[in-house]
Amino acid sequence: MEITLDRPPEGAAADWTIDQDWDRFTAQEHAVWDTLFERQAKLLPGRASKAWLRGLDVLRLSRPGIPNFEELSERLMAATGWRVVAVPGLVPDDVFFDHLANRRFVAGNFIRRADQLDYLQEPDVFHDVFGHVPMLADPVFADYMQAYGQGGLRSLGFGALHKLARLYWYTVEFGLVREDDALRIYGSGIVSSHGESIFALDDASPNRIGFDLKRVMRTKYRIDDYQQTYFVIPSFDELLRTTLDTDFAPLYAELETLDDLEPETVLAEDEVITRGTQDYARGKKG
Repeated sequence: MEITLDRPPEGAAADWTIDQDWDRFTAQEHAVWDTLFERQAKLLPGRASKAWLRGLDVLRLSRPGIPNFEELSERLMAATGWRVVAVPGLVPDDVFFDHLANRRFVAGNFIRRADQLDYLQEPDVFHDVFGHVPMLADPVFADYMQAYGQGGLRSLGFGALHKLARLYWYTVEFGLVREDDALRIYGSGIVSSHGESIFALDDASPNRIGFDLKRVMRTKYRIDDYQQTYFVIPSFDELLRTTLDTDFAPLYAELETLDDLEPETVLAEDEVITRGTQDYARGKKG
């Protein structure tokens, strides 16, 4: 989200949206989407949440390759009233929140190269659409995303954006949920990553901790590799209820009095589902 431009780039509308120009995508770019889609669609049953798997059908459009956002938005609007709009890249925070608050999801308009299938730091159309859109077809999660956007606009007046960003990171991007006495993936950063779809559930390295709003908003995160801690929500209904019922103004004030926590931290009061070894992160440090 965070960028320094104070005006839309050339060719973008005032809200930073652009024409997807679907016809410009090459056969090679569509083939990258199809390769990624097939690989993840085979891997995720039994790993992804039921809500995400149900929503995957929204992406099964009339033709293979990168989805046409107009056709995709028609299906998504019918399900939950959301639309997908193309943007040239990262957008300012206020623009991002305003789109979410109005049930518009911004998606990057490029796709990774064939030699970048396993990792790309900047979110591309596969991450944004395959990762996020299936959950936007779930009515409860769709409401949560809108509520997050509305809360994000309010957070700008409190100077607390970095705290609220952690909530997005540890839920929308890298969240786990309990289902049928097991852990399942719903975060877009996980479901769009072949390696992290396995790591998040199966590896002994990361912590898996029960979701607590204040705890999450104190916890730093890493953008350059697999997460050291995943937070587990009991249900999407509970996530939405917690978000809607919380008065964030006093919470922001309290958070200013508390130290930030490193990503690997485990507190005595945490609901520890899995205490990770952190071997993966330590190995990366050499």
